[in-house]
Amino acid sequence: MTNTEATDTSTTAAFAAPGAHVAPERAPAKKAASRKQGAARAKTGAKKAKPAAAKRAAGKNASKTKPTAKARKESKSSIILSMIAKGTTLAALMTATAWQAHSVRGFLSTAAKKHGLKIESMRNKDGERVYRIAR
Repeated sequence: MTNTEATDTSTTAAFAAPGAHVAPERAPAKKAASRKQGAARAKTGAKKAKPAAAKRAAGKNASKTKPTAKARKESKSSIILSMIAKGTTLAALMTATAWQAHSVRGFLSTAAKKHGLKIESMRNKDGERVYRIAR
């Protein structure tokens, strides 16, 4: 046997049994896969890190504290907050703001968290929903 016969791998007959199924070699890919249309792109830049001195100066919980939000004088949120301070019905809040019931209820939920308020909800003797700030 010569050296070329021992290293020749192009013939499968030398390695496979007669009549055995041998898969053909795969051709190299001609083109790389393309990105699906509308798919998100990979992020290219990394976030800039704060210097260690700035982190220490800011304090441990400085990023967790939020300043309390204040409503502007003529905004719908200030109207609602002033009305519920006295106690008012859901229907009155809806007419004052021209919002639907689910929007008023959603605002009350968010405002309670933002302003740190405890808002009570109860039914009056007529069966209407009344909201007021708990004392």
